[in-house]
Amino acid sequence: MEIDVRPFEGEPRAFFEAGELAFGERLRDEDADAYTAIFEPDRAIGAYAGERVVGTAGIFSFDLTIPGGVVPAAGVTFVGVQPTHRRQGVLRRMMRMQLDAIHERGESLAVLWASEGSIYQRFGYGLSTMVTRVAIQLDRGAFRRPHTPAGTIRFVDLDEARRLLPPVFEAVASTRPGFFARTPAFWDSEVFRDPEHWRRGAGEAFYVVHEVGGEVDGFARYRIRDRWEDSGPRSTVIVTDKLASNPAADLDLWRFLMDIDLMATLEAWNIAPDDPLILNALEPRRLGIGLGDGMWLRVVDVAAALAQRRYAADGRVVLEVSDEFCDWNDGRWTLTVEAGTPLVEAASDAADLALDITDLGATYLGGFSFIQLADAARVRELQPGALARADAMFRTPRPPWCPRVF
Repeated sequence: MEIDVRPFEGEPRAFFEAGELAFGERLRDEDADAYTAIFEPDRAIGAYAGERVVGTAGIFSFDLTIPGGVVPAAGVTFVGVQPTHRRQGVLRRMMRMQLDAIHERGESLAVLWASEGSIYQRFGYGLSTMVTRVAIQLDRGAFRRPHTPAGTIRFVDLDEARRLLPPVFEAVASTRPGFFARTPAFWDSEVFRDPEHWRRGAGEAFYVVHEVGGEVDGFARYRIRDRWEDSGPRSTVIVTDKLASNPAADLDLWRFLMDIDLMATLEAWNIAPDDPLILNALEPRRLGIGLGDGMWLRVVDVAAALAQRRYAADGRVVLEVSDEFCDWNDGRWTLTVEAGTPLVEAASDAADLALDITDLGATYLGGFSFIQLADAARVRELQPGALARADAMFRTPRPPWCPRVF
């Protein structure tokens, strides 16, 4: 049967059921209600076998923090093809329709989290942020210096968390590329909701806030996974969210989480790559640090995206960009930055650097340098000194980080 890829029509539940089935899940009623609250039906795509939806692709309309500002971006989500219709080009057709629509809408960037990193590079997505994991042995979790608390920590209930956590998030989001703005509906659906099937054997979530002089400047959300042996407790603290607007609050939160009684280990799946814990640990190897791919970024419109960003240094670089999937980007582009203001134009003169659109996605937020990509045989330096010049321009004071999957 011919598969028809077109804008989704019908009840949202049909979209969610099809998408969950593509990931080997069954839709739960409580999830359907939460998904509906944040669903954007006018941006959803369905792949139809007759009247049955066998593939899905959705979007959250985000405001994304980039170096020097905030821009509208397409947060690609709920993308999947059911196993009965795999390997028939359905995903490619959905990506074609989706990226064309994003371009027509005037959004210069698309971002996503990939179930498998190999899937989306063929559609131009580059690895833009990293996930930093820790698995800490708490009996060896001392700081290198005695810790003196800078503030106080207290538990809050869900209603108070709804009021106190978002302002901290917004304060941090403005300082680091990779954050996307969260609507109240997104907070309720993706953060404050706590269904049992999300807990993976752990308990209900706890919320704590950090305060100085009555002002909240940090928070953490965590669970406890109980485990007892004959030798004593071997339980684990599972940190799902931790944010602070200053390093002192951040370290106070870490010390609280690492000093909870009867705990043997602490696990956090996604902390900032420059989290102050890493340089404060007495024994860094006991942190059990691991790295993984985080958010992937697709530059949908090269000229617009480069013009929206801000740069660390003045300069000029001509980029020869290869983009087979979105041919409007394919070609040479001159980026000139004078007095901090960028100008982007189609170029006719010789290129300084040659790169693929995925490479531009990897460098755009500041997660990877052009020199790193050149060392990986991904970017070619065509003019001497071009790599260093581009890196001086694209440098960011902090590495990008996206603290939550969407």
